[in-house]
Amino acid sequence: MMRNWGKRDIVSIACVVLGSLLLALNIQSFVGTGGLFPGGFTGLTVLIQRSFLKFGGIEIPYSLVNFALNAFPAYIGYKTVGKKFTMYSIAVILLSGMFVEIIPPITITEDILLVTVFGGILQGIALGVTLRGNASTGGTDFISMWISQKTKQPAWNYILGMNAVMLAVAGYLFGWEAALYSIIFQFCSTQIVNYVHVRFKRMTLFIVTRSPDLVIEEIHSSTHHGVTRLEGIGTYYGEPRTVLYTVVETANVKGLVNRIHELDPTCFINVSKSEAIEGRFYQRPIE
Repeated sequence: MMRNWGKRDIVSIACVVLGSLLLALNIQSFVGTGGLFPGGFTGLTVLIQRSFLKFGGIEIPYSLVNFALNAFPAYIGYKTVGKKFTMYSIAVILLSGMFVEIIPPITITEDILLVTVFGGILQGIALGVTLRGNASTGGTDFISMWISQKTKQPAWNYILGMNAVMLAVAGYLFGWEAALYSIIFQFCSTQIVNYVHVRFKRMTLFIVTRSPDLVIEEIHSSTHHGVTRLEGIGTYYGEPRTVLYTVVETANVKGLVNRIHELDPTCFINVSKSEAIEGRFYQRPIE
């Protein structure tokens, strides 16, 4: 048990460091080159920085603003989402701020469309890496995770809508072209996150098997989900068959299917996407 926890923590720390570095690189390259505004509190930090510089001639550190903005959401996340999740997220906030101060501005390309699309993709990858490490970039990510836990559905598209208010302010202050390109940037980022982050996505499994007891035990032990058992007759050979029905998290599907095939090489499994479910469903808690 301790070794499993150790491995999980090592993966989380590696994802926190890598995700923070990618976020900082994106800010100092694509975001800076295109004058874009990322989503969430990262974008709000950039907006405040540029506002102080344009209207007051004051250059304030990225890390200082970002830390101040995230203080209260981090407290809320600690109380409602998960303690370990919040601590790792705070580490992302601290590290990304430190990396932004260390990494010099980088211009990869000045083509605004390329900057927007690939910047959004890199942002989505960075967010996906941090989420894989049981962390986030803070701010609106805490809100998104809280909504996801309450609704049992991915909430990243809701956050995209919330960012529209910030972009409206940015467009008014700095020009609508940058704000409109930032919408494309955030859309690309959101789609990448939706693709790589599967925690709140579910799949339905219909399993036709000759070894139902072994398969049921495996599903119970590896996923903690229940199973509905139906007895039937295979019409091709007229032999008795058991049909098992269950819904599991998408992340569990590949390993579970492989294990079921080991237990019953002749089984037939139909895997389909579950758009929505109602009723009790075990969700592994965020730590």
